[in-house]
Amino acid sequence: MLELKHLTFGVDSEGAGREIVRDVSLTLPDGRLIVVTGPNGGGKSTLARLIMGIERPTSGRIFLNGQDITEKSVTERARLGIGFAFQQPVRFKGLQVLDLLRLAAGRKLTPADACEYLAAVGLCARDYINREVNASLSGGELKRIEIATVLARGAALSVFDEPEAGIDLWSFQNLIEVFEGMRRNIRHSAIMIISHQERILNIADEIVVLKDGRVDRQGPRNEVLPDLIGTAAAVASCRRIL
Repeated sequence: MLELKHLTFGVDSEGAGREIVRDVSLTLPDGRLIVVTGPNGGGKSTLARLIMGIERPTSGRIFLNGQDITEKSVTERARLGIGFAFQQPVRFKGLQVLDLLRLAAGRKLTPADACEYLAAVGLCARDYINREVNASLSGGELKRIEIATVLARGAALSVFDEPEAGIDLWSFQNLIEVFEGMRRNIRHSAIMIISHQERILNIADEIVVLKDGRVDRQGPRNEVLPDLIGTAAAVASCRRIL
C-alpha cells in the first residue's frame, strides 16, 4: 500500500517559487488499479516522479507498506518493489531484450520465462528476445517491452506515466488488454496509471482528478467518470482532460 501525506513539490522559476504539486494526500491500497487524470500541467507526471524518487518533495511524506521512503533513492525504491514505466521509454544501445528482462526480474530468467512476459504484452518472443533495445524498435514496441519489464519485476506498486503516448491504435488496444489482465491478477500489489484516455479510465477501480497540483476529485470509477464525460457541461470540460 502506498500513502502520500501532504505531498508538495515546488520549483524556483526565474526567482519566483511555483508549486507544481500542492498538499496531495492519497492512499493506494493493494489490489486496486487507480488512474490519475486531469488537465495538462496539473502535476500528474510530477506526482509519478515523486513516487519513484526521480524528484524529491518540498514537503510531505511518502510511505510504502508503512515504511517511510521519502528520502530513499530511485534504486532503493525499486528494490522495495516500486516499478516505473516512463512516458517515453529509454533506449539501451547494445543491450538485448532478454538481458533487460533479466535485469528487471533480478534473476537469471530462462529464454522461456522471458518469452512469457513478451507474449503477455503481445510480442512474438522469437522476433524480439535477441533484439537490441535501440532505435530499431518503434515507440509501440518499446512501450510494450517496458511494460514486460514491469511484469517481470513483479512490483508491489507499478506506476505508468501516460502509457498511451506515442503508440499506434493496435498497440493501444493491446495495452488495454495488458492492463485488464494485470488488474485481474493484482492481490498484494497496486497499479497507478497517469492517463487522459477514456478507455483506460474505464478499467480503473478508482479515479483521481488532479488540477492545478491539487486533488480536485477522487472516488470510485462509477462515481467520478460520469461527471467527466456524461453531461454536456462535463464534455466541454473533458475535452481539456481526455
